[in-house]
Amino acid sequence: MNASLRPESRLKKFIKPKKLKAFFQKAAPLLPENAMLCAYIDSYPLFCDKPLDHAFSDSVHVPVKNPAGENLSIGVYIPDLSSLSESELSRINSVLELTSFSIANHIESEAARRQIGEETLSKYRELALLHRSIVELNNSLRLKDVIRALSNECRTSALPADMGVVFLPEEEGFSVFDSFGEFDLDTFEELVECSLFKDVIASLRGEIINDVAHDDRCSKLPDNISSLLIMPIPSPSVCEGVLILTSCSTNSFNAAHLKHVSTLASVAGISISNAYNFESIRVLMDALLKALAEAIDARDPFTAGHSERVAHLAVSFAQLVGHEDGCFAGISFSDEQLREIFYSGILHDIGKIGIKEEVLTKKTRLPKSMLDVIGMRLKLFGLHHEQEWEDDYKRLKQINISLSPPQEDLDFVDSISNMKFQVNGSIVHMIQPDERKCLLVRRGNLTSEERMEIERHPAESQRILEHIPFQDDLSQLLVIIGQHHERLDGSGYPAGLKADEILIQSRILAIVDIYDAITQERHYKPATPKSRALEILALEACEGKLDKDLVNLFIENICEIENGADSINLDRPVSPRFCKIARTNLN
Repeated sequence: MNASLRPESRLKKFIKPKKLKAFFQKAAPLLPENAMLCAYIDSYPLFCDKPLDHAFSDSVHVPVKNPAGENLSIGVYIPDLSSLSESELSRINSVLELTSFSIANHIESEAARRQIGEETLSKYRELALLHRSIVELNNSLRLKDVIRALSNECRTSALPADMGVVFLPEEEGFSVFDSFGEFDLDTFEELVECSLFKDVIASLRGEIINDVAHDDRCSKLPDNISSLLIMPIPSPSVCEGVLILTSCSTNSFNAAHLKHVSTLASVAGISISNAYNFESIRVLMDALLKALAEAIDARDPFTAGHSERVAHLAVSFAQLVGHEDGCFAGISFSDEQLREIFYSGILHDIGKIGIKEEVLTKKTRLPKSMLDVIGMRLKLFGLHHEQEWEDDYKRLKQINISLSPPQEDLDFVDSISNMKFQVNGSIVHMIQPDERKCLLVRRGNLTSEERMEIERHPAESQRILEHIPFQDDLSQLLVIIGQHHERLDGSGYPAGLKADEILIQSRILAIVDIYDAITQERHYKPATPKSRALEILALEACEGKLDKDLVNLFIENICEIENGADSINLDRPVSPRFCKIARTNLN
């Protein structure tokens, strides 16, 4: 049989014809001149060093060892084998044995080389997968992004999976967190209760079931699932989750797929653990910052809850802005930016911790004790001069609690301030200059000095918070807080910024801060009705103080914004190792 003829492909699994021919050429000079070397499988000649033009009859065979256990041998065909002497036959056998030994060594070394090559290629593929998965799975510290990257890798790679599900642990067991393909959720929730699921979690080792129908451990699966690959997602000695891939065909998964998924799961486990740790730190930071804001609000019972309401309103409003077209086209806020806005709302008044208590909680123009002293002077003056004084005192008391007293009341204060009398040789002013200054405030109850004290709080907030090493995704936090009392016309504080100098996040915060402040009861005023509060915002916008487009959007969608604020939940999914899992987040 010529070397170019089939079925010598069986032989090519062990040795190339060119190499076998070289061995035969080395052995031929040691054999009789008319001898012909051949290679056989199952005594069938597959390769000969000379053309075979007549039937084989007399030959000598020697087996050749090979890793596959094929019945491989080499032999010599000699036309007149019976005429050879014992010594000649012995020499032929020796040549065949030496050639067989050489061929066997070559086959063994080639097999080893191929195995090394296959192992090297496998390692390369594994490292390539590891590198790619590390990049993809560690691209974010958010749990949902890590799980989504894992699902996408399983869905888009060469894995023969029709469906995939990622389970994560909760306090009461495991539940589906992410998936791809079409499946019945109830089916996979039942799978959590089967012994296969529990075995995999206990052993932290993956498993392949290539004929689901005949495995009692997963008998609850529907008929359209024939093969299954289940893999725990481990971080050192802890099961962070379970990945299940399924196929409609039997025998879909093999050891290479198991190794592939094992590599993915190992990387994902570390990434999930990092995400849990990151989330737990964020939850802790949320709690601390909320506690800090509540401590500030608690200084005045009337402002309790203001910071958290502003934070929720600001996030809800920002989400609405991000989905609007028209003048807000191109403006959108990422999850990180929304969280930054939320923190800005929570912390926007933290600078009030540095404001004097008597200014921060001032209810009237003068404290009751000072007004009582003025009443005593009026009484003393009235008794001394035999004049009525009670009506004047009542009027002063009314002026003291007024937010915007009419001009005649201010003139009355002036007239009383000019009154003075003598007691035991000392001149006593009916109203002292500092008392007069407080009573003559035209709007509100703060003097110019006291208002300056209050207006320090945005800058004071920045000063306090600059000592906290906020992460990069909160890089604008201090700027937003510092600008929330700035106005577009430059009339705001503390820096008197104008228009484009003010971030849109700060403009959003300014609007919701005003809205909440005037719709809530304060010690110096009752709660303003919502309709009136919206009118005040519109007026401020018309005067150029607030962003008119934002104010109009806020007014048109106030119900949606308030409903959205009530549903905002920034709790993140945190491992049971740290605290209770919460699934809802900014998305």
